[in-house]
Amino acid sequence: MRICALGDLLLDVIVRVAEPIVPGADAVATTRTGAGGQAANVAAWAVALGAEGRFVGKRGGDAAGELAAAELEGRGVEVLGPVVDGSNGVVVSLVDGAGERTMLSDRGVAPELAPDELDPSWFADCDWLHLTGYSLLRSPIAEAAEVAATLRGGKLSVDLSSWTAIGDGLRERIARLEPDVVFGNAAEWEALGSLDAPTCLIKLGAEGFRVGERTFRADGVVAVDATGAGDALTAGFLVGGPELALEAATRCVTKLGAMP
Repeated sequence: MRICALGDLLLDVIVRVAEPIVPGADAVATTRTGAGGQAANVAAWAVALGAEGRFVGKRGGDAAGELAAAELEGRGVEVLGPVVDGSNGVVVSLVDGAGERTMLSDRGVAPELAPDELDPSWFADCDWLHLTGYSLLRSPIAEAAEVAATLRGGKLSVDLSSWTAIGDGLRERIARLEPDVVFGNAAEWEALGSLDAPTCLIKLGAEGFRVGERTFRADGVVAVDATGAGDALTAGFLVGGPELALEAATRCVTKLGAMP
């Protein structure tokens, strides 16, 4: 099985603090720096779970882009897409003592991926094409994502990504795409409203997730860092269904960082 994910490859900077942050004062933290971004995370987890992973996106030729691409390739992911002069994206994830995270994102050149920069062969042999909500929000990457969907050889999945960014434009674009699976948390689904998709998965945070009438729970898991848990869940679901999704998300939250 091959999972192709289109979107962002970012440099992740994860900062976990165990005490309140006071302006003007110091705070002890644990940090991790490495490859990240929703699409990159999904591709890396797909490989870790036994599938082939492919990432497609535009990235910067600076140090941040080189580091992120080298790590992703080192994890067995095929990295495709144009490399251009400019700044690669960087995201800072602030994680509190309970494992909850706040994201501060600079997407760099990633949203500049254009339809004419795609190679049809990148998508024709994939069992799944996964599009992040972020890839559907800005032009020209949104148009590139729609073109990629027409080139795919397999099924299509979409992650809603952020409830604050959901509006009529994203709602209409997802309806046009007619995805086979849509992933989102409760706030994202509420912002999106009704959607006629064959499979709708609702992420419930520490309570697990729901598919149809069934809820899959991760009881007794002590979360260290929720960064990337939804991406691990997505990869697990695409590769092996709900049980593998739960296993992957559990593995992800019990360590620092979004990658496997």
